[in-house]
Amino acid sequence: MFAALAVAGFVAAYIGPIGATVSQAEASELDPVSLYASSIEDAQAYVADAATGATLDRAGVTYTVYVKPKPKPTPTPTPTAEAETRSGSSASTWSPPFVSPDPGSAQAIAYEMVTARGWGDDQFACLVALWKKESGWRVNAYNASSGAYGIPQALPGTKMASAGADWETNPATQISWGLGYIKGRYGTPCGAWDHSQSVGWY
Repeated sequence: MFAALAVAGFVAAYIGPIGATVSQAEASELDPVSLYASSIEDAQAYVADAATGATLDRAGVTYTVYVKPKPKPTPTPTPTAEAETRSGSSASTWSPPFVSPDPGSAQAIAYEMVTARGWGDDQFACLVALWKKESGWRVNAYNASSGAYGIPQALPGTKMASAGADWETNPATQISWGLGYIKGRYGTPCGAWDHSQSVGWY
């Protein structure tokens, strides 16, 4: 019995230090660098800021990334009910304002003729803008490339002879013919103006 206890004590005394040494060795191999720690060193840090963009950090080097903001859609303008009904056609992007014509001017003559046809000030404003674009309201305006002539730029100018023999020099004759042309082809001056805005001519 004594002999058995002695052997057991000897074995315990011998194996204890060896086991402790093995445990310490295993711990020393695992403590300094673990798989998690080594992967963290290589990790990227990403911080996003909607206002200023984003920052990317890798191994101590910082990169700034610009995040382009998503554009907001531009709303499509819708024509007003007044613009839609003024000519019975699609409205132009700009409606000219009404301005009282100078007495005795070609525009004053046109204003009397426009109101005599039952058209309002909005129609006269369209007519002023249309013929300002076409001829600058000059009786003798001549387009050498097309042959158009006069305030309404009749093509050819001789068409205006149907309104009077003095079609070359009389603004009233030219305006009378021009309003008849507009009525027959576009319905109203604003209809002619809208067409001119769309395609460049009326």
